[in-house]
Amino acid sequence: MTYALYYWDGLPGRGEFVRLALEQAGADYVDIARSRDGTDTMLDIMEADSAAAPFAPPFLKDGNLIVSQTANILFYLGPRLGLAPEAEGDRHRLNGLQMTIADMVAEAHDTHHPVATSLYYEDQKPEAARRAADFRKARIPKYLDYFERVLTANPDGPKHIVGPALTYGDLSLHHLLEGLHYAFPQAMTAYGDRWPHLNALRHEIARLPRIAAYLASDRRIPFNENGVFRHYPELDGVGTGGED
Repeated sequence: MTYALYYWDGLPGRGEFVRLALEQAGADYVDIARSRDGTDTMLDIMEADSAAAPFAPPFLKDGNLIVSQTANILFYLGPRLGLAPEAEGDRHRLNGLQMTIADMVAEAHDTHHPVATSLYYEDQKPEAARRAADFRKARIPKYLDYFERVLTANPDGPKHIVGPALTYGDLSLHHLLEGLHYAFPQAMTAYGDRWPHLNALRHEIARLPRIAAYLASDRRIPFNENGVFRHYPELDGVGTGGED
């Protein structure tokens, strides 16, 4: 059966974490909002008078089942796509890591919308500059130091975040790092090789045949200034823990 993925048209956003898993698995799926009247269809499902109505995209339909929230979707898809560990404890550990990735994605978003999502970036630029400076200097290293430690501590080797084989967590770390390099190129470059295992994972994922084909295809939505990761030069900087 074909999976139906619902996310805003034109945005990689949080839906991209799900797309990468579907693409790597070679799964049949339709990106609904990119089809004719797809956004209206998505909004109809969200606004339905139903206990199953999702609050916001992304969400996934598998037959009559609707699964919402990025980490929850991947927790559902992982075993079905061969992208999750077999052991239950490892699956839950991977889910926890995916939620931590989601936390960092939310903080990256809030660098350009620190006051309210209902306001334009231009309406909150001073606050965004302060938030971005703290994110670059304190939050990026706090999160990425943690993920580097998890990779280093993996008893099966630092190539994967959990266990000996590729999981959706590895794909998600790749996209997280790509987003950070897009939004904060100076800051990320200035950190150099502080996270060698993360940097290696980022490039290894990009070389996977199915991922490489996807990244080169028109199915891939480029990063842009309407998504979660946005590049505003005034929010970037070369400081890595002290002064810019």
